[in-house]
This record gives sequence, structure tokens and C-alpha cells, in this order.
Amino acid sequence: MRFRLLGPVAAIDGDGPLDTGPARQRCVLAALAVDAGRVVPVDRLVDRVWGEDPPRHARATLVNYLSRLRVLLAGADTPVTRSPGGYALGCAPSLVDLHRFDELRARARAAPDDGQRVALLEQALGEWQGEALTGVDGDWAAAERDRLHQRRRDAECDLTDARLRLGHGEDLVAALSARAADRPLDERVAAQLVLALHRAGRTADALAHYRRVREELVDQLGTDPGPALRDAHQRVLDADPAPPPVTAAPRQLPAPPRWFTGRGGELARLDQSLTEAASGTVVISAIGGAGGIGKTWLALAWAHRHARRFPDGQLFVDLRGFSPTEQPLAPDAALFGFLGALGVSSDDVPTDLDGRAALYRSLVAGRRILVVLDNAATSEQVVPLLPGGPTCVVLVTGRHELASLIQRHGARHLRLDVLTRQESRALLAARLGADRVAAEPAAVDELVESCGGYPLALSITARTATTRPGVPLAEIAAELRELGLEMFDHDTDPAASLPAVLSWSLRYLTDAQRTVFGLLGIAPGADTTPPATAALADLPPARARATLSALERASLLERRPGGRFAMHDLVRDYATTTAHDLPTAERAAALVRVVDFHLHTARAADRLMDPHRPLMPVDPAAPGVHPLPLPDAAAATAWLEAEHATLLAAQRTAAALGRHHAVWHLAWTLDTFHLWRGHRHDALTAWRAALEAAEHLPDPATLSRTHRLLGRACSRLGRHEEAAAHLDRALGLAVRHRDATEQAHTHRSLAFAWDQQGDDRRALEHARHALDLYHALDQPAWEADALSAAGWYAARLGEFDTAREHCSTALVLHRHHANPAGEAAALDSLGYIAQGVGDHRRAVDHYHQAVDRYRAQGNAYYVAETLDRVGDSHAALGEHDRARVAWREAAALYRDQDRHVDAERVDLRLAGLDRTAEPPR
Repeated sequence: MRFRLLGPVAAIDGDGPLDTGPARQRCVLAALAVDAGRVVPVDRLVDRVWGEDPPRHARATLVNYLSRLRVLLAGADTPVTRSPGGYALGCAPSLVDLHRFDELRARARAAPDDGQRVALLEQALGEWQGEALTGVDGDWAAAERDRLHQRRRDAECDLTDARLRLGHGEDLVAALSARAADRPLDERVAAQLVLALHRAGRTADALAHYRRVREELVDQLGTDPGPALRDAHQRVLDADPAPPPVTAAPRQLPAPPRWFTGRGGELARLDQSLTEAASGTVVISAIGGAGGIGKTWLALAWAHRHARRFPDGQLFVDLRGFSPTEQPLAPDAALFGFLGALGVSSDDVPTDLDGRAALYRSLVAGRRILVVLDNAATSEQVVPLLPGGPTCVVLVTGRHELASLIQRHGARHLRLDVLTRQESRALLAARLGADRVAAEPAAVDELVESCGGYPLALSITARTATTRPGVPLAEIAAELRELGLEMFDHDTDPAASLPAVLSWSLRYLTDAQRTVFGLLGIAPGADTTPPATAALADLPPARARATLSALERASLLERRPGGRFAMHDLVRDYATTTAHDLPTAERAAALVRVVDFHLHTARAADRLMDPHRPLMPVDPAAPGVHPLPLPDAAAATAWLEAEHATLLAAQRTAAALGRHHAVWHLAWTLDTFHLWRGHRHDALTAWRAALEAAEHLPDPATLSRTHRLLGRACSRLGRHEEAAAHLDRALGLAVRHRDATEQAHTHRSLAFAWDQQGDDRRALEHARHALDLYHALDQPAWEADALSAAGWYAARLGEFDTAREHCSTALVLHRHHANPAGEAAALDSLGYIAQGVGDHRRAVDHYHQAVDRYRAQGNAYYVAETLDRVGDSHAALGEHDRARVAWREAAALYRDQDRHVDAERVDLRLAGLDRTAEPPR
């Protein structure tokens, strides 16, 4: 299977292009293919397909498109895979024409001679089959199309340069004339056409073209031609096609990084600076990121690729902002070095900073120079080193976000993230050799996972493996698994030690900020928010937010959407080591506070979602902890969605602290959310932890309740034997302690358990037993729930009159007690009853009312089941389009909840419906 983006978007197998569906579905394919082999977050996919204003059900529609593509491509062994972060097109990048084009261009740049360079560039341009992304609309597609066509134009110019160096001329005139007409102010194209015309014997035309371009540049941009076009003009005047002699110019760039890998997107963003510089704009690009993330490597790799675009020189200085042994370099010292490189004798260098800066700006004015300022700590180090005119490009690297450089000087900030899995593998292959990497793919995957895409960690791992050529990579991976961060330490070379490199970032932090950094290393969850951090560190909200911002500026935290902050795993490991310097009591108190913050906020969220649940008493929150105020059920559901992983981690932290009440109450407060959102495996894990905690709690009702809820969680996952054991234990405890309410609840759960096994008769018996107990206890709200359940099981057994009576009574009771969850269940059952007796119109009405109520509660689990059933009734009524809509959404929800058997069953119904809808042949 091959994929085409450089022309009409297509997936092509041995028989030709496949039918990839409507335009938006093709856009989804293109959005995955541009990042082939890498996970594309769901939010990014939605943005690429619909732009800034997606429709209400964009995510569900996206899942539908992805499902279709998954089916379409599965036969060609090219899966569309899902991961926690998003979706990926699981194919080698070489199967996508765009990535082949980029790879061939990269090989051309590294080719040893122009003959090979021409061959590679011709092959690269041969990948183009028309306008990129043809057949795909939208803002993202338009922007991507423009970006790709700029890369095509650059490749065409590279090819022309190589051919000119090989002596070509007349054969290039026609194509260059067309390009010059299309881009009259492109000086590179103009210089190429001037030389080609001259070599074709048309010197007068060459000189005339130069004059026209020069006049256009002066009239429209107020600038004279740059060095490249002037040089071409001079060569024509001298009747000498050879390049002019090299003039003295500073060439201070250190050697390019030998093992530089990937960073295509970042390089492209830096490339934009050349476009802006050509238009007369002062351009400063500031590359930010954590220590060891590869900022200097990126800067040097880009600088060397474009060095010839700066014929007047390249200046470089290490400002030592985070050096382990030296103080940051003062700007006047950096200027002294620059002035010497520009030809100023030491005796003529002014003694004061302002004088040196003024002379420096005078010397670089009007010259095309690249200035690389590496390892900057503050804007004060950088500002005196900025040229005053628009002809230079400045590249700054540093761990801190240089705010004033961005605000006052218009610097473009580029935050560097970790390498992708594919880039990480490529780096290891470059260092260790492709054969060694290919021989142990599983070990390489583990090394990549352990390093988390962190370039310095990958380099240290590669160094370790290189110095031990006889040791299998699996053994090194096992050592890394055992030692963790210690594996990346180096006693004698701090620059080769990840902990040492990260420690330098703490230099500019206050003691309070260092404390928060350490506490974040041991806090539950992969990320945090300002309110959670305020509880963790016992800080006022404003102080907590300011501290997180300071850590972000130091590149120790990354700000994510939704006001969240996260650390890379290795940075977090280092933060954990610094936390051990804090007193044990201080660490424990911080963890108690942050667990209580999440527990009490989750408890409030649970009450908003389902006010009818029993309110379990819980210990007061620790002093200084203020739960997050949540205004309504929608806000509660959104908070639980955002904090779900952290809440599960908080339960584990509470267990480690021996806080058994907190462990149990976190399972209880999350239960409704887990049920309604279909998080069945998480519910099972939470209740298993709660059972261990309940063994330490004094209330016997808590143990009975825990066995019951754990049994129900097992039933939902088809673990029927385990479910029966827990439910029998729950019922035995309830009987022993004469807890009639808990007995009723357990019979209700036993009814559900037999339902899941398909024994509706035994389910009905337990539902009726629960109904009798609730009635005797005078608990009408629970009685309504049991009535609804008994009605459902009666309907499943074909006893529709009894079922209708039970469910209608239940509906009245639920409405009387303002219980929308119970009301939705009763309506769903009434729909099933109407469907069973053939009254599909009434069934559709009941089902849609149930869906509306389930949606309002955020209960996606039962939305899926009711949509599944309403699709049956629409199909029975001949309303095939409505049936398709219902079933497609049901299938998407089933897949989101990992209910793949249900999803495949619905897919079969859809396929059957499509077959019956085909016109006769």
C-alpha cells in the first residue's frame, strides 16, 4: 500500500487507487499520512479536518471516518492504530510520497558531488503528480499545500544550482523564464536565469533581466539586489562563469552535529525566517527547551544547511547561560569576540558596552550574516548582540523563555520537544548501525521507550552501547530498566550526564520554586493544574500559578491545553531525586493535601452528576485544602474527564500512604463516572484497590458494599465466576449483619450479573427479590429502580404486559423523585417493550427521549446501547438513513469504550443495511 499526497490524495494498492471516501475522510487520511508512523492527537486531527470551528459532533464523526479507513486499509497490512494520545497511520514513511520526497532531498544535500545531487533531486521532484493535497479542502490543507509547494520550489532551485555548476545553461532557460515570470522578485531564480541566459549566448538578455529585477526591488522593496544576484551579474560582466574568489568573512559555526536526526517540522519553521528576512523583516528565532533536548544541535544543523545563504559570514558564541563550571558570558565579552571576527583589531575595540554594540551594528549593517547565540540565560545577554538592520538573521538557544526578546524585539519562539519514536530509532540506528538495531527490534523499542525521545538520554544510551559492542541491546535495556535515571549519570563529564545537565536549570530558581519542582516529581498523575499545585505545596492560588509559570520558563515544565502542566518522564525522575532532599514529614503532608484536594473535588463532582446516590461520610480535608468549586454537572463531568488519570494515581498514592478511607472513597466517588463513560477496566482496578482498603476499615457494611460493587465491575467485563464469588460474599455479609438495604442492593447486582450471562429468568427473580425488600424498607426511589429492572427482564422474557406495567410505574416514580438517570432507564425499557410488540414508531419516540436524558447526564455508556436499539426500530420502519446515523454513532461509542464485540456487531448491521439498499443490477 502506497499513499500519495503530492497530487490527488490517494491510497494505492497493486490494483490502483482505492476509494477513500468523501473529501473529509480523505482529509483524515492526509492528516495521518503527513505524520506517517507517528501518533497524531485527536485535537490536532479535528483541527486539521474542520479548522477552528468544528461541528458539535466532530469527534464522533472523526471516529467514524477512522473506522472506515481502518477497514479499508486493514487488508493491506497498513493499520490505523489508536493509542492514548491519538491515532497513527502504521506504515513506514517511505510508503508516503511526501516523505520519500523529503528523504531524497536530504540525501541530495549530503551527496558528495553535483552529479549525484542532480539524480537525487530529479527523483525527488518525480514524486510530484500535480498540486499537493488535491481533493482536500480546509484551512489546514491550504496552509499545508502552500508549505509543500514552497519546498518543491526550493528543490527545483537546488536542482538548477547543481546543473549550473555542472555547466548547463541553454537547456535551463525556458523553465527559469517561467519561474521568473511567476516569482519576479525571487533573487535566487533571477540569478539563475541571468547565468543561464549568459551561457546560452544571450548576454544582452541576461544584463537586461538583471536591470529589470534591480529596478523592481528598488521600486517595491526599497532595497538593492543581494550578494547572490550581484555576483551573477558581475560574472556576466566579467564573461567568467566561475564563482568569485572567497572574501574574508567570519565562519565561526562549530562543526555540524554528526548524528542529528529528524526535526523536520522545526527545521521548516526556522526556514520561514529566511522568507521573512528576504522581505526586509528583522528576524530573531529563539529556540527554547529543557537541558539536553537538542537546542544547539538543531541550531547548528539548520545553520550549516543555510550557511551559503549568508555569504557575508556566520557568527557564533556560547553565552554559557547554564555552564556547570563557568559564569554566564557578559555581552561586552561576546561583542569583543564578534568585533575581532569582523576584522576590528583589539586596540580599536571600544571599552564600553554601548560603544562596542554600536560599532558591531555598524559593521553588520547591510551585510547578510547569520548570528547564532547559543545557551542564553537572559534577554540582557542577547539584546546588545542583535544587529540593527534587516539583512541579518539571529538564532538564539536557551532554556528560559526570553519574554522581553519576544515582546520587544518580535522574536519567534520555537519550543523544542522530544523526538518521535521514529526519530529516536533513526538516531540509535545512526549511532549503532542499522544491522545492530535491526537485529534486536524489541530491545530497541524498549530503549526508545525508556529514553522517552529525550535526545541526550538517547545519546548516552547509544554511547553506552557503542563502547560495549559485544553486549546485546536487550541486556542494556534491562540495565536501563533497573537503574533508571542513574543510567544516564556520568561521574567525570557533567555535560554527558543527564542529571547534571538538568541540575543546571535549577540555578536560577528560588528555594520555594525548587521545593515545588521536587514535590511535583512525587505528586500523583502525569500532569497537574494550578489548584492541585496550590494544595500540594500549601500555597495561595496566585503563588502556585506564578511558580508553575517560572518552572515553565525554565523549561522544566510544559504548558498543555486546559491549563495543565506536565514534565517529561526523565525530568520527573530527576525532580523525584530532589524531593528526597526534603524532610519526610513535609513530603507526606504534601501528598496528603493533594490526595484530599482530588478526593473532595471528585466527591463534589459525583454529587453534581448523580444527586440521588447515597452520600457516604468522609473525613474532612487536610488543613489548607480547598476543593475546586464546580458550578454544575457539565463542569463536573469535564473536570472528571480531565483529571481521570490523576484521580486513579491519587488512589494509588493514598494506598501507599496507608490512607484506607481515601482509597475507598476515591473508588466510590469515581463509580458513577466510570459507569457512565464506559471505563470498565478502570472501575475494576479502583474497586480491587478499595477491597484491600476495606479489609482495614471497621464498618462491616463497607466490606459488604465493596464486594458488591467489585462483583458488578467484574460482571461488566464478563468475569462471571469472579463476580459470583464477590456477590455471594457481599450477600453473606449483608445477611450476617442484618443489613436489609445492602441485601436489596446485592440482589439488584445479582440480577445484573445473571443478565450479563443471558439468564433473564434468574435475573428477574433477583430483581423481584430486591423490589420486595425496597418496598418493605419504604425506599421508593430504589423501589422505582428495581421496578424498572424487573420490567426490563420481563420484557426480555416476552412478558410485555407485565413489563409495561412495571416500567410505566417506575417512570412515574422516577419523575416524582426528579431522578433523570432512572427516568432514562425506564424510557429505554419502554422503547424495548414497544419494539418487542412491533410498535416501532412508539419505540423510536421512547428511545430518543432516553438518549436525550442520557446525553444530558454525560452517560455515554447507555447512549451507545440505546442508539444501538433505536437503529433497529428505524431500520424496521424503513428509515435507513436514520438507522445508519444511530448505528454509526453507537459503533463509535462502543469502540471508544473498548466494547469491540458490540461495535463489530453493529458494523455487520450497517453492512447488511448497505447491501439491501443497493439498486438491482
